[in-house]
Amino acid sequence: MSVYKLATAGSVDDGKSTLIGRILYDTGSLTEDKIQAIEQKSRVNGFDYVDFSLATDGLVAEREQGITIDVAHIYFAYKGTSFIIADTPGHAEYTRNMITGASTSQASLILVDARNGVSEQTYRHFFINQLLQKRRVIVCINKMDLVDYDQDKYEDIVKYVSYLSENFGFENQKLDFVPVSALKGENLISSSQSMHWYKGKPLMDLILEDSKSVSREREAMRFPIQQVLRPKQGEFHDYRAYAGKVYGDAIRKGDSVMVYPSLQKAKVSSIHVFEGEIEHAQPNTSVSIQLDREVNLSRGDLLVKEGENTMVSKNIQSKLCWMDAQPLEEGKIYLFRHGPKEIKSKVISIDGIYDITDGSIRKADNRVAALNEIALVSLKLSAEVYFDSFCENSANGHFVLIDPKTNNTSGLGFYQ
Repeated sequence: MSVYKLATAGSVDDGKSTLIGRILYDTGSLTEDKIQAIEQKSRVNGFDYVDFSLATDGLVAEREQGITIDVAHIYFAYKGTSFIIADTPGHAEYTRNMITGASTSQASLILVDARNGVSEQTYRHFFINQLLQKRRVIVCINKMDLVDYDQDKYEDIVKYVSYLSENFGFENQKLDFVPVSALKGENLISSSQSMHWYKGKPLMDLILEDSKSVSREREAMRFPIQQVLRPKQGEFHDYRAYAGKVYGDAIRKGDSVMVYPSLQKAKVSSIHVFEGEIEHAQPNTSVSIQLDREVNLSRGDLLVKEGENTMVSKNIQSKLCWMDAQPLEEGKIYLFRHGPKEIKSKVISIDGIYDITDGSIRKADNRVAALNEIALVSLKLSAEVYFDSFCENSANGHFVLIDPKTNNTSGLGFYQ
């Protein structure tokens, strides 16, 4: 069964949690006791309807305030596809949570309240999708029942959001619009008679269609070395293998590979998992690999298929989301973690702060970047890293900065 990852975004009260809860209900993904608990809690809260947001808001503070604070991951299956939805917060102060949830998704679902139209958070969400180079965005104009299913309201939002998307200039993005009522379950699983003027597909049909096309997209194989296995005991006295996780494309026995940083070439002689030897390993599988010749490899090094080279540098310029209350400062030293590789890095310059309303760059105030700001930063590293641009290989296209004094994960960066 294929797995499809989807991130939701929207302003506070646009109905993200309600939409997800309703999808869980309509796809039969909620247990009977869960449905009864939601119905009972809805009555206790004095609602004359079933509040499906209770299916996703897990924190006590979320249920009390009726908002999403942390990133919640929801799992369900529908028509042969397994889905993971990252329900991300709408508040500006939780921008870092939103980026964290969206960074691992294959597509984004942005909600807009039909009554209020495009808000500041809509700008923010579109900029983050531009930052993460998301090729697929579906915009749900929600709460159509509260505007009497007015087609003109829907069309106005579509025109403005289309202009907004074009303004950010990401040409590879596929954009779709769906008018929905999450509360009433209209245009989620099946078409709504109340919006007969909408000739497109219901939301889940669009998502299913995209999940099949995404599964055919191929990224280059990347295998960062987590550990060199040398038991040196008994029958394994001369055993040498390299443990790690496969990213991008599958790797097969007999594949020709190149080693970073030495650029030596070898062939995969065997692939092992806990149960035994296998002929090939699919992406996101943890394996140990043996090569047909001895090469110099250690933790943090990288295997790639021959002809699928990656970039190498000690000096990088990157888009960086700052996630720490302590500001990012020029000249400061941070630990730089790229996969299993951890080295020191120095902030050479903060080259600008992005304006999320139009994607422009302004000069950094006092040469610092504050919490939740997105900056363009130049870093000098203590050793070379082997990386790809985030849009070409997401697993090998990002890194984190760690404050060595507090051990906080302070920044999330994306290679350009």
